[in-house]
Amino acid sequence: MRRPNNLKKGDLIYIVSPAKSIDPESIYFAIKLVESWGFTAECAAHTLGKHNYFSGNDFDRISDFQLAIDHKDAKAILCARGGYGCVRIVDELNWSNFEQSPKWLIGFSDITVLHHRAQRLSIMSMHATMPLNFQMNSKEALETFRSALTGESFSIEAPLSSMNNTGIARGPLVGGNLSIIYSLLGTTDAYDFRGSILFIEDLSEQLYHIDRMLFALQKAGVFDEIKALVIGGMTDLQDTTPSFGMTYEDAILEKVKDNNVPICFNFPTGHIEDNRAMIIGAMVELEVNEQGAKLCYI
Repeated sequence: MRRPNNLKKGDLIYIVSPAKSIDPESIYFAIKLVESWGFTAECAAHTLGKHNYFSGNDFDRISDFQLAIDHKDAKAILCARGGYGCVRIVDELNWSNFEQSPKWLIGFSDITVLHHRAQRLSIMSMHATMPLNFQMNSKEALETFRSALTGESFSIEAPLSSMNNTGIARGPLVGGNLSIIYSLLGTTDAYDFRGSILFIEDLSEQLYHIDRMLFALQKAGVFDEIKALVIGGMTDLQDTTPSFGMTYEDAILEKVKDNNVPICFNFPTGHIEDNRAMIIGAMVELEVNEQGAKLCYI
């Protein structure tokens, strides 16, 4: 697995909106933030565009992202926000320059589609906060993002949960948005889960939808292949009337009850203010103990 070059002062971060449209204020704030870190920023033509739900039509978004891939000076591609739309463009892009000259691909939520493609190309990518969220992020979320860009070492700790399963595991880190991981099972872009540390998060899903997706991962053998499971923010989940009758924690534990692997709940990643940077494809060690959990990059 290849790691893109660390960024240094003066390097260019290219901001692109491959999915839903975004407000100007979030982009202006993001530009000021990355410039305060010593980098430069440039926006794609349709970063602030609007076409129905999206920042532009499919052709516009393909053109913007292709320019980001091919840009000779850009060292990182920062996705402005998620929503929906990446799956509509991922197969229309020419990824050859990305393979030849890897650059950081950054984002979460719907950007998990693009992380899948980066993993297929054996290139590390960064599951991290995006301009839409910068103004509300925790200091730790932004600092781990900056540290990951520059190659500074950091670790991530999570508080104790009574539902954790203790243990230590090492392996490549894969994961992201559960809905996206589920939607790409069985495709040519599906993650290779063998021996991995898997992390999942999601937003605004019905509890029975979560259960359905977990069953799909179980039936696909994912939980038999991983070495550890990390659960990040499961934010604003909805219940039915009458109630589904299980919490998302119950649903997860039910699916992995026969897999004796370390499990960590309430990890700081996902659609939450404290969304720490996770380097997908990197080798990590996860320790879950009686005090909580810690993830370190090896």
